[in-house]
Amino acid sequence: MRDRVRRRVAAAASLALVTGSLALTPASPATAQTTTRQSQTVISGDARFQVLSPTLIRTEYSPGGRFADQDTHNVIGRDDFRPTRFTKRISKGWLTIDTGAATLRYRVGSGPFGKDNLTVRLTAGRQHVTAAPWAGQGTPECAAGALCEAEDLDLAGLSVAANHGDFTGQGFAAGFEGTGSALTFAVTPAAAGAQQLTVRYANSTGGDGQNVSRTLTVTVDGTAAGILTLPPTANWGTWALASAPLELPAGRHEIALVRTAADSGNVNIDSLALLPPGGAYPVPVQPGPQPCAFGTLCEADTGARAGGAKSADDHNGYSGEGFLAGLERTGAGVALTVTGVPAAGDYRVQLRYANGQAGSQPVQSRTVSVTANDGPAVTATLAPTSGWDFWRTQEVPLSLRAGTNTVALGCPTEASCHVNVDTVAVTARSAPLLAPHAPLGGYRRGLDGVDGGARTYAGLLFQDGWSLLDDSAVHTTAAHQDGYVFAYGQDYRRALRELSTLTGPTKLLPKWAYGVWYSEYYDRTAAEFQDIVSRFKAEGVPLDVLVVDTDFKAPDKWNGWSIDKTRFPDWNAFAAELRRKGIRTGLNIHPSILGSDPLFPRAQEIAKGKLQRTGCNGGPDCHVFDFGDADQLKAYFWLHDQMNADVDFWWLDWCCDAARSSRTDITPDTLINQEYAKRTGFAFSRAYGSLQAGGYGNPGPVPTGPWADKRTTLHFTGDTISNWETLRFTVGYTPAESAATGLAAISHDIGGHTGGLQEPGSEPGSTKLPDDLYARWVQAGTFQPIDRLHSNHSDRLPWQYGEAAKASAKKFLNLRKKLQPYTYAAAVEATRTGTPITRAMYLAYPREPEAYATAGSQYLYGPDLLVAPVTTPGTTASTTVWFPPGSTWTDYFTGKRYRGGTTATITTTLDTMPVFVRSGAKRPG
Repeated sequence: MRDRVRRRVAAAASLALVTGSLALTPASPATAQTTTRQSQTVISGDARFQVLSPTLIRTEYSPGGRFADQDTHNVIGRDDFRPTRFTKRISKGWLTIDTGAATLRYRVGSGPFGKDNLTVRLTAGRQHVTAAPWAGQGTPECAAGALCEAEDLDLAGLSVAANHGDFTGQGFAAGFEGTGSALTFAVTPAAAGAQQLTVRYANSTGGDGQNVSRTLTVTVDGTAAGILTLPPTANWGTWALASAPLELPAGRHEIALVRTAADSGNVNIDSLALLPPGGAYPVPVQPGPQPCAFGTLCEADTGARAGGAKSADDHNGYSGEGFLAGLERTGAGVALTVTGVPAAGDYRVQLRYANGQAGSQPVQSRTVSVTANDGPAVTATLAPTSGWDFWRTQEVPLSLRAGTNTVALGCPTEASCHVNVDTVAVTARSAPLLAPHAPLGGYRRGLDGVDGGARTYAGLLFQDGWSLLDDSAVHTTAAHQDGYVFAYGQDYRRALRELSTLTGPTKLLPKWAYGVWYSEYYDRTAAEFQDIVSRFKAEGVPLDVLVVDTDFKAPDKWNGWSIDKTRFPDWNAFAAELRRKGIRTGLNIHPSILGSDPLFPRAQEIAKGKLQRTGCNGGPDCHVFDFGDADQLKAYFWLHDQMNADVDFWWLDWCCDAARSSRTDITPDTLINQEYAKRTGFAFSRAYGSLQAGGYGNPGPVPTGPWADKRTTLHFTGDTISNWETLRFTVGYTPAESAATGLAAISHDIGGHTGGLQEPGSEPGSTKLPDDLYARWVQAGTFQPIDRLHSNHSDRLPWQYGEAAKASAKKFLNLRKKLQPYTYAAAVEATRTGTPITRAMYLAYPREPEAYATAGSQYLYGPDLLVAPVTTPGTTASTTVWFPPGSTWTDYFTGKRYRGGTTATITTTLDTMPVFVRSGAKRPG
């Protein structure tokens, strides 16, 4: 599914072409930036193009030519690029701008940008790519009388989910939990007159604990036009229909379902249709098979499916709307009609596939059959990839006749397939492997509740080498299009460098932040923490940061804004003593306050009476903040000041309360993170969105995008489940998030947060992990941007485990300390160049198919360390490692060398893990 951002565009155009001179005119320092910007600008009527680099072009459309030159919250470095030489021309009604690396074409006078009037051409390796960056960016059309799936429409503050049954399409629009959340579509009725908007919805017990009729407001072209009342359904997997009458004038209209301040929301929408009054609700129509042209990439799930094969979208990294799944038995498969084969002969079928663990079966190579025109089958062996989110492209030879052919994929035996197939291409034998427009990496606001895997959202990098950073949402005029076309090809590191220049560099944290952290959601006193600190020293384990979770607060442990003197008689003396020992401190904050708190009356007065009583973890008399309101923001930080706490940072645990932001020009997390960074240098918080966008367990993207958080934030990814599957997921997630957003400082709960594999712990009410899981998670944490031991009442200290796990944890926590200068140097490089601390394999090896296939199990830590954390149980484990070509790789612990361009199985006990040093580099630590 493609995430869509609400956008209204106007049909206005002009035929005039204006451009500044390509030669730079000498200018005084005060005017140098303006002169440079003008010399890099081409104006065509209401469209403006600014060439920032050979691979980065700003595309802006504004009716009346009212262009924007000021910075936005996302974009702050537009003037920090060197001047770029380019050519421009108009021919046959098309404006062409050619930088040498990218060629942009715009049809003069054609109005707002779309799929038909603006393209960019580039090369990605040997592949020639033509892209339409603005395709699908407008409000989606829904034909009158047709059923339209909600997940395909424009979602603002909503997320797509599939965690309940009996929905149609690929999922449903979930939530309507925050004011302003909306679903929008465009429609052009055949004639003016009475219409009926009908939706298919589910309404059961919501997050507010109520099971009542809900309402949403229906708007037409931004004006309220009716109320949609949604009675309860039996459960969240039971769907019903509800309708609202509308009176529509002739022409095109944008219709939205909006949760206003007067609505209750908390419903899921599966689909909708605009019908004549009393019209029957349409039956979902499955799209028919699509032909596949020779030499082009085709989506595997758009062929004729059989035997249980289906379209799915429950993993990451695919292109299009989904991928082919369900290849689990004999007879399952897909047939594609391939057109335009130039002559009879031998060709190649390119399959982009993922092969992860299927149920309880071991990870193994799988086979598929490939046939042409009912001829003999060719069997293709598909090696494992590093999970279902990671893909490899493999070629299969096949003989074809000239013209049209039927190419089929099938399962030779019941156990053979068990793979997912994303794309299929039929090409000449000498053709390059074709990369689809599939995201590389992805991000989420948090991993709260993640149990082995989660859907992520696309960021900057795509495998075919281009993307659009759409900054339109920050403009007040809905018709204003403002987007930055990146055309980096396979130079992904250049893309991250230019993102860093355009939107600001990732935050460089203090050096101490790259050491060892400890925190635990467990009620402790100052004396008990001091005992733990002493034990760290006695055991010979380093400690750089101590974070105290929520139980220190009074009068309420969750919502209080005073320090409990029975736990911390003198916090500042406690913190000062730790600082003398080289240990920094942070305190947990929840953005809520009880009405009974002694500080509430003054906070409400500062907020001018605007704090909202919403109920939260502290009960119904709980008030939350609108960070977008200056008065409430002032009250919020006044409460921090009342603690009079000497801390190095605050931990904003914005996890379960209803705090929000009413501003639409800035992502809510970004807003509050920026405020924390002003006060303590950096924010320790979730990033990229808010609870308004999909809620706690299913956070969705927001229109303003993920681009600014990296300037301020250490990303706390939230409360994960403690099991092997989640450890495995985080191995690939950290470099994937950095690749998607450019944010280098990412912090997981080392050991996971709660649930999963738990045994009785060493303290009252506590648990512990199995020894092998604990040891392996600590090993992995050694090679993460932040090494933060944390849990929910679960042991994370080495001396709370058996001898082998204890020895392993002590060894690797000490290694983390030894690596601190190396890690800090990698962080400095990330801030300077945009290349993150944890580097997905494809950043360094973009032309190697294995770099994409192994991106879920191994990564580069800094420039010189190849890390493949163990993610399987047992005191002994075997891990498959791919060694990239061009270097020799030396085992960090044993000294054994491995030749680049090979794959090996590495066996380790709990005292080692697969870590390798690049040839020519000094062994760090």
